[in-house]
Amino acid sequence: MKAQGKAHKYGDNIDTDIIIPARYLNTADSRELAAHCMEPVDEDFFEKVQKGDIMVGGLNFGCGSSREHAPIAIKACGVSCVIAKSFARIFYRNAINIGLAILECPQAAEAIADGDEVAVDFESGIITDLTKGEQYKAMPFPEFIDNIIKKGGLLNSIK
Repeated sequence: MKAQGKAHKYGDNIDTDIIIPARYLNTADSRELAAHCMEPVDEDFFEKVQKGDIMVGGLNFGCGSSREHAPIAIKACGVSCVIAKSFARIFYRNAINIGLAILECPQAAEAIADGDEVAVDFESGIITDLTKGEQYKAMPFPEFIDNIIKKGGLLNSIK
């Protein structure tokens, strides 16, 4: 499995209230959630994100509440992968459960700039910043997690 797209870069401690503000949690419609994704820090995110784009974060990405709405909103925007220096553990598991690919790679998260074209090979864990011509190595997913992501989430993988 591979992904390629433009990087949308954010800093440290991007919490679930930034990813999807609590005032929008009265809907289960993923497209409605997507329309407000990252709104507090990037008002135009939904208009500029394209299918396949990659979100890049700093330390502790996805901290805060344990709501699944945050990775659902990111995935519904068309983001193919989130790369961060580190993830809040509950966000990490929620992302996998809904089939959103996420990779922890401090070097890539530090070096990739907003707007860079990035390619990810999930089998090898190689992240390539095509704009800069640089490569980084993340841990590839274990087979069981790879299977969950390829099938679009935990529920789909057990059907």
